[in-house]
Amino acid sequence: MKVCRQEVFGPVVTVMAYRDLDEAIELANNTDYGLQSGIFTSNINTAMYAVRKLHTGGVIVNNASTFRADLMPYGGVKNSGIGREGPRYAIEQMTEMKMVVINL
Repeated sequence: MKVCRQEVFGPVVTVMAYRDLDEAIELANNTDYGLQSGIFTSNINTAMYAVRKLHTGGVIVNNASTFRADLMPYGGVKNSGIGREGPRYAIEQMTEMKMVVINL
């Protein structure tokens, strides 16, 4: 479905069947976008496996993928924006570094 392969900014839910976690991760990664993903599980090993395999800027465990805290780095991979948002990244973007070499 087109709605599963493109970024949608709005209240949309899609449901897709999958055989196992690896297939679900493959389906989730099969897009040009990768802002955030979410996984619901009571197994920490399953959660960490998904964190390693999902190609998104963030993985939210046991909460919706729309979770955001302004203190935390926020941003996507692939075609989901460039860079990260958050205080540290804002400071870096507004700072111009300059190297100075003094030979006395």
